[in-house]
Amino acid sequence: MRAPAERTLLVGVELTARRRSVSTAAEDPADSEEPLEELAALAESAGARVVGRLTQTRTSLDAATLLGSGKVEELRARVEAEEIDSVIFDRELTPTQLRNLQRQLGAKVLDRTQLILDIFASRARTSEGQLQVELAQLNYLLPRLTGRGTQMSRLGGGIGTRGPGETQLETDRRRIGSRIAKLKKEIERVRATRGVQRSQRQAVPLSTVSLVGYTNAGKSTLFNRLTGAGVLADARLFATLDPIVRQIRLPSRRQVLISDTVGFIRNLPTTLVEAFRATLEEVTAAALLLHVVDVTSPIAAEQTAHVLKVLAEIGAETAPQILVFNKSDRLPEGEREQDLAAHTHRLLGESARLSDTPAALVSGKTGDGVPELLKLIDERLVQDPVARQRFRLPLAEGRALHLLHDRAAIVSKRYEDTYCEVVADAPQSIRDKLAEFAVAE
Repeated sequence: MRAPAERTLLVGVELTARRRSVSTAAEDPADSEEPLEELAALAESAGARVVGRLTQTRTSLDAATLLGSGKVEELRARVEAEEIDSVIFDRELTPTQLRNLQRQLGAKVLDRTQLILDIFASRARTSEGQLQVELAQLNYLLPRLTGRGTQMSRLGGGIGTRGPGETQLETDRRRIGSRIAKLKKEIERVRATRGVQRSQRQAVPLSTVSLVGYTNAGKSTLFNRLTGAGVLADARLFATLDPIVRQIRLPSRRQVLISDTVGFIRNLPTTLVEAFRATLEEVTAAALLLHVVDVTSPIAAEQTAHVLKVLAEIGAETAPQILVFNKSDRLPEGEREQDLAAHTHRLLGESARLSDTPAALVSGKTGDGVPELLKLIDERLVQDPVARQRFRLPLAEGRALHLLHDRAAIVSKRYEDTYCEVVADAPQSIRDKLAEFAVAE
């Protein structure tokens, strides 16, 4: 029988404007109209039942408990009265804050980073994903061991595990350190394997297109529409974690690889960015990024800024992009008819980084706008460029004719007694293969 969902209380802290610099204001949770909405979605994705919320406005964060003493007492009273199982904070707690809050509240206390790590752990399906999540969890846990007592006994134990005078804390730290070192070696092997696979793919003239975007922007739904892959797509945040690569055919008939990667989120834990670097290298190696934006989101500009920040952290900020405004089926009829410039201005404002970025309005759910998106991808890909070429093929060269039908867009075809003349829009790789049959114009 399924266990009942944990009764969860969410806590947010808003810093007053006079205590925030211009740079930090853009990244503070209070910037959105409902700072705890995203945290609630994360908690529900993890299987919690959100039964209440509490916020406090402060000029500075309390070093001991994050909140003021009065607010902590109010929180403790609510935990008892409402039979709260867990309290989740929308900020990362220091080891001291976590320990103090847990003692004073008498309930399980988690912060935003722990919550995201828990979701990632439940979503990882491949051995690579599980290794990466475990590394991120241990890196987060290591400085927070103090005060956990024997909770770390699951890491190992028994005779011979502790030296003379060694405390449980020291033993746990040593075990975690050893496990982290082992995980890093295993992930490095994964990274090397991915590098070999990427080199093999690049030896064949197939460009790679990567879907990136804020979590729940509809990347997996769009990926399924483009590829028919049947990837899990639902309203839960981080529903797709492990990267998936499929092959698709563009209107020019050239084939490209398209990959769906983990969604980004505000204040993505640095431990996760580091642990998933091997996976995110698929993004850095892509010839083109499809930056998927939820066209219905009231905070699309903030979400886009966070995606660009993560792209910069992994060295992919200069990669060519196409803005894909997704979920057009949810727009009112009048807004669907707006031109793309209007959507770009409404959603993203005057972002200099994206001012010249081409855009497409699509619905991954219904398929509206997808043909136009494929044409745009065709135009933007600079690898294996397409050009029109006339070929004169001997009738015995059926394999060459089949190759043109399969990998190029046939414009015209004419049969003579001994040859077939074909005009086709063909990728450079196909023109090179059939160079002996090319006819100079």
